[in-house]
Amino acid sequence: MAAIESRDVSIKDLFQNFYVIPKYQREYVWTKVQVSQFLDDIRSEQLDGDSSEYFIGSIVVCPSQTREGASDLIDGQQRVTTLFIMLCAIRDKLQSLGDLNLESIKKCIVDVDTDQYGNDCRRAHLEPQYKDAGDAFHELIEGKKIGKKTTRSITNIANAYNVVSEFLTTDLCSSQEEIRRFFGYVMRSVKIIKIYTDSFGRALKIFETINDRGIGLNAMDLLKNLLFMNAYEENFELLQDRWKFIVDKLHSIGENPQRFLRYFIFSTWGVPRLAQDELYEWFMKNDEKAGLRDRPIEFTERLSEALEAYAYFIDKKDGRGDSNNILENISLLYKRRNSGKQYLVILLAGRKLPSDIFSALCRDVESFLFVCVLVKEEIRTFEALFARWSIRLREVRTMEDYRAFARETFFEQKKKHASKFYVMFKEMDDRSLPRYQLDYALGKLTQAVDKEAYGGEHSLSYYCNSKEVHLEHILPLHPNGEVCKEFGLGADDPRLIWSIGNLALVEKSINMSLGNKPFSYKKRIYSESRYLLTKLISGRPDIGHTAIDRAVVGLGMHPFEEWNRSAVQRRARWLADLACTVWDVPVDSHGRGFESDV
Repeated sequence: MAAIESRDVSIKDLFQNFYVIPKYQREYVWTKVQVSQFLDDIRSEQLDGDSSEYFIGSIVVCPSQTREGASDLIDGQQRVTTLFIMLCAIRDKLQSLGDLNLESIKKCIVDVDTDQYGNDCRRAHLEPQYKDAGDAFHELIEGKKIGKKTTRSITNIANAYNVVSEFLTTDLCSSQEEIRRFFGYVMRSVKIIKIYTDSFGRALKIFETINDRGIGLNAMDLLKNLLFMNAYEENFELLQDRWKFIVDKLHSIGENPQRFLRYFIFSTWGVPRLAQDELYEWFMKNDEKAGLRDRPIEFTERLSEALEAYAYFIDKKDGRGDSNNILENISLLYKRRNSGKQYLVILLAGRKLPSDIFSALCRDVESFLFVCVLVKEEIRTFEALFARWSIRLREVRTMEDYRAFARETFFEQKKKHASKFYVMFKEMDDRSLPRYQLDYALGKLTQAVDKEAYGGEHSLSYYCNSKEVHLEHILPLHPNGEVCKEFGLGADDPRLIWSIGNLALVEKSINMSLGNKPFSYKKRIYSESRYLLTKLISGRPDIGHTAIDRAVVGLGMHPFEEWNRSAVQRRARWLADLACTVWDVPVDSHGRGFESDV
C-alpha cells in the first residue's frame, strides 16, 4: 500500500477494524459538556435530514506496535473513544427496552479476530493501553456499571456514558424506534477522515502537520508529539510517566497548561512576549536551545522540575515545598486564583536560589506588586519585564549579588512610581481598591508595626482574615447626632468614613464596646488594644528605645485629642509615610522621590 492513505469512512466502516490507544497517548479527557455538544451536533444534523452526511473530523493511525492486525490511534482518540462509549450505551439502552436484535451493534463493540496462531479470539474494537483507563473499558464492553472512579480518566468515561444514556432517555424519549434511527444515522451518515500511514514516525509527523496551528491543549499535545518523535522507543515508558506527571499536576492545581508553558519559556530563556498560539512554533524555531530533538528526556525532566516548583508557589510554598509566609501575603493581595500570576515568571527563574535569597526575592516581589496595584499599573504589562529580569537573576549567587540585582530592578521600577504611590496611599479609600486589597494594606501596616515593637507573632492572614480582628471606622459608618456634633463638618462624608486615615484594626473582644460611639469615648478603648498602630491613635505608649519608638517620633506621630476632618487627613499622611517604609518605596514625607542608600 501507499506510505500514506487517506479516505472518508462511515462510523460503521471505522469499527470494522481494531484500534489500540498506545499507553503514551493522552487519556480520555472529554467532559460532560464536550460529550453533550458532540451528541447535540449529530442529532441536529440528523433532524435536518436522515440522508445528510455529517463530518466529524479526522483520525491518524498506523500499524500497531503491540497488537498484530490492529492500528495504533495516534490522533482522534477523544472522538473515537466517545463513539465507542456511545455504542455501548445504545446497546445497553436497547437491551433494557427488550430489543434482542443487537448483533450488529455488538459486533461494532467486540468481534471475533484471528490471532497469530490462527485461533479465533474475542477482541474489542477499541483498546486503551494507558493505565488511567483501569477496568472501565472492560466493564463497558461487558455491560456492567463502571466501578470505582479512581482516576480522572475513569471518571470522564463514566460521565460520558451517563451523558449518552441521559440523551437516549430524554432527547430520544427512550423510544426504541428513535434510538434505532439515531444509531442508523451514526453508523451510515456520520463520516470521518481516516489517514493511515505505514509507520509510527510518519503518523506523528502527519499529526504535527494537521495540528500545527492548534490552540488550547494542542500546544501541549504537539509538544508531547515532538518529544515522542525524537525519543528512542526504549524510553517511551519513562517519557510517558514524566508527561503523565506534568498533565496530572497541571490538572490538580487547576492551571492553564499554556500559561505554564509561556512562563517556563519566559523564565528560562528571557523571551519578552509570546502568545499562546505561538508556543509550538517557538519550540520548533528554538529547538537547538530547548533540546527537544536532541535531549527529549532531559527537556521533560526540566519541565517537570519547573512545574513542581510552580505548583509549590501556587500553594504558597517555596521551591523546596516549605511554607512561605510572603507567598501567602501575595495570595491575600490577589484573591482571585487566576489573576495576577505574572510574578510566577520571576519566581520560576529564582526557584533554585538559597532560602534566604529566595525569601528576599519574595519580599521584593510582594512590595513591587502592591505598588503597581495601588498606582493602577497593569501587572500584565510586566511579563516582559520579569522575563528580562529572569536572565539577570540566574547570575545571582550571593546575597550581595541579589542586593545589586534588586537595586537595578525592583527598586528602580518603584522609584518611577514613588510620588504617585505616596499621594494615592494618603488619599486611599474604598474606591481606590477592592475591599480585600484595602484589608491587605491595613493588615500589612498593623503587622509591620507590631513586628517592630513586639518581635512579631502573627502572620498577615491573622490581620486580614481572622475572625478575631475587626475593621474599625474611627468616625463610624453611620454617625449619630452625638458623633456629628463632636466631629464637625463632613461627618457623613463617605470619603472620610472610608479614608485610610479613618480605618484601624481592633480585637473582636474590644470592638463590641466601640459601636457607634464618638471619639471622646473610643479613644479610651483604643489604648487597650494590643495592636500598636491602633494604640497610637489615642496615645504613644512607652515601649523603650526600640526602632519603632524612634520611627514614631521621627514621623511626627502624636496622639489625637479630637477627631475631625483634619485629624483624618493628618493620620492618612502619617500612614502614607509609614507605607513607604513598609513597602520600601523611596519617597520622603512630602511625597518626593529620593535615591536609596541601600
